[in-house]
Amino acid sequence: MAERKGLTPLQLDALREVGNIGSGNAAVALSTMVDKKVMLSVPRASLVPLVKVSDLVGGAETPVVGIYLHISGDASGSMLLLLEEKSARELAHLMVSGMEGGELTVVEQSALQETGSILAGSYLNALSQMTGILLKPSVPGFAMDMAGAIIDFILVEISQSEDYVLVIETEFDVLQHKIRGHLILFPDLGSLDIILGRLGVTTD
Repeated sequence: MAERKGLTPLQLDALREVGNIGSGNAAVALSTMVDKKVMLSVPRASLVPLVKVSDLVGGAETPVVGIYLHISGDASGSMLLLLEEKSARELAHLMVSGMEGGELTVVEQSALQETGSILAGSYLNALSQMTGILLKPSVPGFAMDMAGAIIDFILVEISQSEDYVLVIETEFDVLQHKIRGHLILFPDLGSLDIILGRLGVTTD
């Protein structure tokens, strides 16, 4: 594929609108799930070279929590919510028990898994509404490992991927605690062009 150095202003505007709709829907769903007010910042979208994805959280050996799912339909790929392990623990404890510290319980892991599912589903639904493209998420999986290991696992699951991934940087605000995460779309080869093309713009 041709090298991409970034998104055009039109592409950023289109994806920002998707992000606004998705984050609004996700905030409502998450607040209902945990019975606490959950705010999500206006997300920032960017294209990141595949080889630099682990740098988003400090490098390949950084301990992280990943919530991942596969996407099928008119465009396909995988989606990953990536949180530094410390941030994941803080978010889980706040959402489930209102406390911080300690190991993740099964209930807290489940809450993080559901958080990833809601975020991914909200953004994919918004994208589907704006493009008419069917994007169907799978049941999410949970992993706690080094960033490089989780990303390598996802790439093994994908037969042919793009050289760039779409990163949506978002910030959670739960009980006045701010926690940043990265929602990453790993498109199968050709899927990114399909998505951006249906938004009325091209990647040329």
